[in-house]
Amino acid sequence: MRKWTFARWKQHFLNRVVPYAVLCLVGVMFVVPLLWVIFAALDPHPRLTLKIPGSITLGHISSIISDSSIRQSFANGLFLSLGQSVVVVIVSGLAAYPLSRYSLRYKKPFMYTILFATALPITAVMVPVYQLFLLLNFQDSLVWTMFFLAASSLPYAIWMMKNFMDSVPVELEEAAWCDGASVWRGLRSVIAPLMLPGIFTVGIFTFATSWGNFFVPYILIQSPEKLPASVTIYQFFGQYGMVEYGKLAAFSLLYTIPAVALYIIGQRFMSGGFYLGGATKG
Repeated sequence: MRKWTFARWKQHFLNRVVPYAVLCLVGVMFVVPLLWVIFAALDPHPRLTLKIPGSITLGHISSIISDSSIRQSFANGLFLSLGQSVVVVIVSGLAAYPLSRYSLRYKKPFMYTILFATALPITAVMVPVYQLFLLLNFQDSLVWTMFFLAASSLPYAIWMMKNFMDSVPVELEEAAWCDGASVWRGLRSVIAPLMLPGIFTVGIFTFATSWGNFFVPYILIQSPEKLPASVTIYQFFGQYGMVEYGKLAAFSLLYTIPAVALYIIGQRFMSGGFYLGGATKG
């Protein structure tokens, strides 16, 4: 039996105890706010402190669901996020195809330009974008705000989509061409089905980014009835420090449902990976 020396105890402490302690601390920091949201949404008299409610009520949740303005804000947010995701997936897929399949002369500088655009903060371009919206009379429009959000997400989406498309062997597409398929048919029937994990990854990432975006809709949309849920959540913060904790928690709880539901729907595609076993043999 080996003797536990001080050096061995120290090594065991650093290798086993410290990492688990750090992970537990990080886990507590994530779990405590989530528990507060759940408890406060069900507590008749919630406070900022975390406590198990003595009695449970669904009044806060029902008041949120029954409010027509809040339902409209959720509909606005879904329109912006889902519309942006669809546009980004389609456009980034079409843009990634020539970058993945063709040897273009300026492909490398173009890819570096896209990489630079992904690091450009949205706050750096909002002033000229707002001036452009005023010039073209696009302000206070959900459609044009959605298109701007899609354009701002395209650089990173193109970069991701191109990497996913590189994983699909070009031999499969060439076999489809030999059978008489066009480029569009090969992209739709061969590449797209094999890229479902990448498509869902880009779509969910884009949706989550747009669903939680406060700054862009707040700047480009002025009408209260057109504001998405990411902006209207601040209506529960009143003047003089008064906060409706129950309604805020209930709103936050319902606010997480679309993103969680979309992740559950796309989870089997995202975790399935690219199945290409035997596809290029023969």
